[in-house]
Amino acid sequence: MNDYEKYQQWESRIRQVQLPHWSELPKFDLYMDQVLAYLNGTLGALGLETLTAAMVNNYVKKKVIIAPVKKKYQTMHLVDLIMISLLKPMFSMETIRSGMNQVTAGDFPKQAYDNFIDTLNDGLAHLGEDRKEPHTSTLNQKLMQVAVDAVIDSIQAQQLLKLIQRPIRQIDKVK
Repeated sequence: MNDYEKYQQWESRIRQVQLPHWSELPKFDLYMDQVLAYLNGTLGALGLETLTAAMVNNYVKKKVIIAPVKKKYQTMHLVDLIMISLLKPMFSMETIRSGMNQVTAGDFPKQAYDNFIDTLNDGLAHLGEDRKEPHTSTLNQKLMQVAVDAVIDSIQAQQLLKLIQRPIRQIDKVK
């Protein structure tokens, strides 16, 4: 199988990925190891960087996410960690937090998250097709669409680079 066929297989698998809506997230508090297992399992198909306890602790320390209550993480933590994991390859933590705050200022967090996930799931389902400019009537909707496009472009570029990357021969130094 050539590289292009491998890419087409990958694209076909990605089209099947459906990230969870708020109502599909666990309804009970989770400990760190459960959070990591759930999120890495959920996001793993996209080829994103594996989330670690050190990363989560760092996000809490830097106040990117709120601290867990008695070492237990709630739905809002999961939502924040999903968004951070998706957006981190393209944006700084400050930009991600600012964008999340801006979008949720005009919409309830649950609705804002579900809108983002709907847009992302739709984009993944149509990966490889010509993109139609979706109708956006607010700057928040436009921001969400641009962020989704960036996520999709990033995972697509990473996969393409992975497939075409060839070992680079080290050139002997000339004395």
